[in-house]
Parts: sequence; C-alpha cells; structure tokens
Amino acid sequence: MRQVYLDYSATTPVKREVLDEMIPYFCEKFGNPSSLYQYGEDAAAAINKARNQVARLIGAGDREVIFTSCGSEADNWALIGTAHSLRKKGRGNHIITTQIEHHAILHTCKALEKEGFEVTYLGVKPDGRIDPEELKQAITDKTILISVMFVNNEMGAIQPIREAAAIARERDILFHTDAVQALGNVPIDVKELGIDMMSMSAHKIYGPKGIGALYIRKGVVLPGFIHGGAQEFGKRAGTESVPNMVGFGKAAELAMEQLTDHIERLTSLRDYFIQEVTEKISNVYINGGMEHRHPGNANLTFDFIEGEALLLYLNLNGISVSTGSACSSKSLVPSHVLAALGIPVERIHGSLRFSIGDFTTKEDIDYTVECLVKVVATLREISSVSGEKGW
Repeated sequence: MRQVYLDYSATTPVKREVLDEMIPYFCEKFGNPSSLYQYGEDAAAAINKARNQVARLIGAGDREVIFTSCGSEADNWALIGTAHSLRKKGRGNHIITTQIEHHAILHTCKALEKEGFEVTYLGVKPDGRIDPEELKQAITDKTILISVMFVNNEMGAIQPIREAAAIARERDILFHTDAVQALGNVPIDVKELGIDMMSMSAHKIYGPKGIGALYIRKGVVLPGFIHGGAQEFGKRAGTESVPNMVGFGKAAELAMEQLTDHIERLTSLRDYFIQEVTEKISNVYINGGMEHRHPGNANLTFDFIEGEALLLYLNLNGISVSTGSACSSKSLVPSHVLAALGIPVERIHGSLRFSIGDFTTKEDIDYTVECLVKVVATLREISSVSGEKGW
C-alpha cells in the first residue's frame, strides 16, 4: 500500500543532513559543554554554531536566542516571565492574545487568569486574521503584553505581525509571537518586524523533537525560567542537549538556504491539491483565506460526513492527515480555531487539515485526491443525512 504523509504541521521527519550532523555528539563528541577540557570545548563550540544558525534564520543576534526544550516551553516562559516580572514592577496585569492561539498560549493565559491577571482574547475575521484596529481598542493602561501567533497551526492564517508589533511598540507594550508554524515556512526578520520575543521549535523544520528556542530581543529583561546552573546565559539551567541543539542549527541552516524554493514548491502543490479536490468533490469548503496562508496548509470541510471517519478511512488507504492541532486531535471537542471563524459545529466536525511538506510529491497528491473521491462518496452514502442528497 502506498504511504502518504500529509501532516507536516504536526511534525516533520528529520532530514538526513540534520541527523548526520547530530550523530557525532551522541558518541565521539559527548562532552559536557560546561567542562573546561577539550571534550567540553568541542561541545560548547557546537552549541555556539547552532545558536548562530538559528539566529541567522530569523535575523537575530546570537545572544538573543535561548534554547528551550520545545515551543510550548518558550511560550510559557515568555508569558509567565513577562506577566510576573511586570506586575511586580507595578506596570499592570492585562494581557492581550487571540482566540485562535495554540493551547500552549491559551492554557497559560487561563492559568495566569487564576493568578489575577486579566486577559483579552481577540476574535478573527473570516479569513482567520485579527483586525489591528480591534487590537488597538483592546489596549488599556494596564496592558503589559500582546501575544499574537505568527501562523495558525490549524488553518494556516498568517497574522499581520508587523502591524501588531508596531501597535505594541507605540504603547510601550512588549510583543510576543508564537512562530512555531511560521519558522522555515515564511520569511522572518525579527528586527524588521519589531518583535520582542518569539517562540520556535525544531521538529517543525525537519529537525529533532525535544528542542526549541525563545528569541528575546536585546534590552528585554525576562527572568530565568529554570534555576540551577549558568547555562543559556544564566536564563535556563540544565545540561545542554548538544545533539538536539546541533540538529536545530543544521535544520535552520537548511531552511534558510531553501526558503524561497520551499515556499514556491509547497504553494504550487497546495493550490493544485485544493483545485483537484474542489473540482472533483462537491460541497467542499476552504477554511480561512487564501491570500495570507501557510504555503503548505489546506484546511477543508467536507459536508455531510464526520472528519474523524474520513481520517480513519484515509488511514486505511495509507494516508496520514489530521483533524486539527496534534495536541488536541484525539479530542472530539470542536476546534476552537474553526469555531472562532464562525463555522457551524456540524461543519467543523467535517473538517480535516492537510499539510504538505518537502517530501510530498505530485503523485502523493493525485493518490490522495483519488482516495478522497471514493471515501467521501462512501461516507456520504452511509451518512445519516444522505437522504437529503444535497451534494
């Protein structure tokens, strides 16, 4: 059976070049970077190189990139660290974010609300993007942080980050963005965009799992998140995961070299996929706008069927897709992202996220469309509403 992976927004395979770069640091170059002898110096040099590679991808300085265990940790650190630090200084207790954030942001905000912080959750327009004017109206004299994700993980909307960051800067408010889905998929220059803090993760750009990073602009004072040793400039204690850091660095280097071709190729395959599906299957809807969208994202609603059933049938045909975020895909709770778009619950349940990546081929797309045509027809025939024959 043909195997087709179309869930690159959930995770990506480690590229061979990345793995080859990592392997020596498991065995031959296994030293602790804090040690003063050669083994330690070799490991420390590898970390410095990796930090530079990640920094170059986003237009940052080396010392502005702090490695973490994942994007979720980076999100938690940015929000919790900022909130506690600025409230203690008497700056305020109000945070602004959006309704469509990853749960690493939303759950952290809910936890902060229990501590007495006030949080405003901005809605989005039908295309999945926030309205900068609504952001302006939400600011109060107690606002200390604005956090708007760069690219939505479910329906791929690219947010107006430059405008949002500028609004924050005008009011002397710190601006954070979760760029886990954006990194390596859209051009990012943190200086040009005016970003103060930005979360990243390696496993979305063909690097290893278990390693992420938080960009902290020079001049932004964020308290340390893990206490102990002096690692990561004294901000995050713990013996460094050198192989993972090296892998992140190499993945970032490749992403930077291949960014233009990567975007063009994914956009072409995505548009071809959407065209084929919408021409060959009736009552299919694209969730979110197409103008400002992740190049590999196609979030589609198939009327009159359940997305979970469609996912399982596709899996039986060797095709891997998702009903939404990998962090909530095992839950039957309707997607909070699609709900924020105003999509009815019954249509949300018929939605799937197809995300295309570097190893996706046109043959993969053709096979997926062929299977979709058959499976959708079968499921609609046995659907409880099939008697309507509205398709």
